[in-house]
Amino acid sequence: MRAIHVTEFGGPEVLRLVEVPEPRPEPGRLLIDVTAAGVNYADTHAVEDSYLSRTTLPMIPGGEVVGRTEDGRRVVALADNYGGYAEKASVLEDLAIDVPDAVSDGQALALIVQGLTAWHLLRTSGRMAAGESVVVHAAAGGTGSLAVQLAKTFGAGRVIATASTPEKRELALSLGADVAVDGDAEGLKDRLTEANGGRKVDVVLEMTGGPVFEESLAALAPFGRLVTYGMASRQAPQPVHAAQLMGRSRAVVGFWLMHAVARPGMYREPMAELLDMVGDGRLSPQVGGVYPLSDAARAHEDLRARRTVGKLVLDTAR
Repeated sequence: MRAIHVTEFGGPEVLRLVEVPEPRPEPGRLLIDVTAAGVNYADTHAVEDSYLSRTTLPMIPGGEVVGRTEDGRRVVALADNYGGYAEKASVLEDLAIDVPDAVSDGQALALIVQGLTAWHLLRTSGRMAAGESVVVHAAAGGTGSLAVQLAKTFGAGRVIATASTPEKRELALSLGADVAVDGDAEGLKDRLTEANGGRKVDVVLEMTGGPVFEESLAALAPFGRLVTYGMASRQAPQPVHAAQLMGRSRAVVGFWLMHAVARPGMYREPMAELLDMVGDGRLSPQVGGVYPLSDAARAHEDLRARRTVGKLVLDTAR
């Protein structure tokens, strides 16, 4: 089968299309004929071995696939040991979810990692309450574009989006954000406060790290929560000390989807809700780009350069 094979750590240049043996079916696993594979920012970390979990070589990147099982079911699934950037993938049966006809491949891929992440950022880690203000960084991205919509659906009082370009900010507004501001770190605390009518904010969904994390923490109101779920800048923020949190009754909460996957009620149930919302039009996943499998390196380049919006997808037929 054709697959993207990585034999050395590095940037997009290490992603090479080759022929490799097909995975073998094993007990408790499903063999998927992959029609499309999802691209996540975490994939860019995995191929350079800078992710939360360590990567071993050689590897086929990709943690999410959609396609057909041997008995004809159309499913979307997490690939627990990577392997998604390929024409076939082996996944745990427990991680495969049937996709309704009303949901496209790209939409399903947008939900299995980024949709679930957005749901848990708001519901599980952020504990967003009706009427609270919510800041969504990178609001035009895969997770951010869904988090904007979900925050409004869940009753946020004010959704403040940040994005790097006017076009991305316009997209966030079209998805339901009440206001959109430049996401650059310099002066960010003041822009967020101004966007919230001069008041500090209640919840921040943060995945950039570095100074953006620090400015976001400074923008939190008493009892506010900053949920950190990435470090796209590849720059760690300054350490947070207990006195900084106690002095303003603020909280910093970390989130990694893999901790939710194995817990009862935290995987299939939210996915069922998200699929229903897409099916009846309440949620609109943004498919920002479909690349041939052979162009996986370009997909990574565009993602790292912040040239993309929404969900990126690899078409395994090309």
